[in-house]
Parts: sequence; C-alpha cells; structure tokens
Amino acid sequence: MADAIEELRALAANAGPAPEAMRAYLTKVRDGAYTVTDDDVAELKEAGFSEDEIFEQTAAVALAEGLRRFDRAQTVIG
Repeated sequence: MADAIEELRALAANAGPAPEAMRAYLTKVRDGAYTVTDDDVAELKEAGFSEDEIFEQTAAVALAEGLRRFDRAQTVIG
C-alpha cells in the first residue's frame, strides 16, 4: 500500500498550478466538496474551461486534501 500512496503523492505533486479563475471553486472542493453544485461547474465552463481542465484540477485538489487528511490521521493514530 505504501507504494500506491507514494504514487498518489507524486501525482499530486506534479499537478500544474490552478488558474486564478478556478481558485474559489477549488477552495470549495478542498474545504467542502459536498457543497459543489452543477452550477459551480457550469460557471467554469462559461468562463472557458473545458471539462477535462475542470476534472484534472478537481481531482488534483481532492487528492492533495485526501493525502493531507491521511497524513494527519496517521500522526494522530501513531
């Protein structure tokens, strides 16, 4: 399992920087993904982002946050 986690870390580290116009959306994904709506995605599409761009940035932020929480849990559990 450690190898899989390290692969995920490498993917998260290699994600390109998020465009400024996506920052509010990505903060929403990171801090409360359950609050993201179709309208949020539609706004990004209207701003000119492709579905692939939205997916890649969403996945990168979700992955990075998941790993952060995983690391924190390991620290707490020991």
